[in-house]
Amino acid sequence: MTGETVLFVDDEEHLRLAAAQSLQLADLDVTCLDQADKALALVGRSFPGVLVTDIRMPGMDGIDLMRRSLEIDPEFPVILVTGHGDVELAVQCMREGAYDFLEKPYAPSRLVDTVRRALDKRRLTLENRALRSQVGGRDAIEARLTGRSAQMVALRHRIRAIAETEADVLIVGATGTGKEVAARALHRASSRSERPFVHINCAALPEALIESELFGHEAGAFPGATRARYGKFEHGRGGTVFLDEIESMPQPMQAKLLHVVQDRAITRLGSNDPVELDVRFIAASKTDLEAAAAAGRFRSDLLYRLNVVTLRVPDLTERREDVPRLFVQLVNEAAARYKRPAPAIPGAVLNAVAARDWPGNVRELRNAADRFALGLDLDIGVNGAGGGRGTATVSLAEQLAEHEKALIAASLTAHAGSLKETYEALGLSRKALYEKMQKYGLSRDAFTTDGASA
Repeated sequence: MTGETVLFVDDEEHLRLAAAQSLQLADLDVTCLDQADKALALVGRSFPGVLVTDIRMPGMDGIDLMRRSLEIDPEFPVILVTGHGDVELAVQCMREGAYDFLEKPYAPSRLVDTVRRALDKRRLTLENRALRSQVGGRDAIEARLTGRSAQMVALRHRIRAIAETEADVLIVGATGTGKEVAARALHRASSRSERPFVHINCAALPEALIESELFGHEAGAFPGATRARYGKFEHGRGGTVFLDEIESMPQPMQAKLLHVVQDRAITRLGSNDPVELDVRFIAASKTDLEAAAAAGRFRSDLLYRLNVVTLRVPDLTERREDVPRLFVQLVNEAAARYKRPAPAIPGAVLNAVAARDWPGNVRELRNAADRFALGLDLDIGVNGAGGGRGTATVSLAEQLAEHEKALIAASLTAHAGSLKETYEALGLSRKALYEKMQKYGLSRDAFTTDGASA
């Protein structure tokens, strides 16, 4: 026995029995379940198996089960079983991450062959993860929050310190700095990592439906509610609920959210029975919530409940030395995503990237990296416009120092930490480069390909 298991979910008993017989005759372990939520409780990033689920089922259907399983592990193989009229829907689900689909009636051999291929893929995925965890280098937090600047080192340190606690967290930072990335890094480093991470964009929730979306409802709770439905809070049970753009939540809902955070329980619309909620809340805001609370736009009591710990994600203008290295990483990721070879990045490009301000922060830098990976014109002429700090508050000397630091960091990145190649490319003496690196707090180890983790 390898421990590999096939989770087969269908609400029809005769189909479960037929599938179990076919898979067992092929010497495959199978667990048959009649409800999607029973299968979801078994899914995890380390689960050594695959999921086969019917699409049409009462309660949570197969598509919801697939989506929630892929929230837990985006590489988890999910095979959908569909009737003839659902083929187009199944194809759409494959675009969302489903591994394959089977159209009823299917031959037992087709089921076995599809499951074997999915198990091979799962085995390879888990083996690769195990190898990556054995190899030295960056941990899961640093892999997501790249940077050797003092601000990023401090941010990673705080995340590691609180990851295993149950403390609720408020993440603040400008648009595009990576607040969601920080939230996901915190979730991955916590004991809840194998449970769902539910991302709720508070600004995108329709105000008329926000309560139903978050709390769920019972059948008949309002016109059109033909069946009971879990809300997003219940979907996150055992895991993390990420409340993005919390400043956009309407004040009446802020009051209800306060009770949820305080009591760790919700009541579905149309019900009087509270449902206990085992979740960790992470909220994010791009605005100053203390100022909003003082102005009466945000409930101060909710703020104090959410910000047990506050994490601040810095702007790129505050960590310019990270920009060249981050750009290289984003270009490599984009090349892999577009299935193209990673292009060489000339030092002149890194110099331009380092010298430019990025008012859209990492999001804007990622777009530029995508364009470069696709071979398109970057259109990022060196300029100082749009930065997080204007010339009215930053002296010329400070601007020149930041520019010089960024150029040295870019050259070190381009030459993989080689000091000789760096000072020759910059037209400096060895002594001058050493002095400037010491002045700006730049370490050669941070730019070598095998530099130690911060």
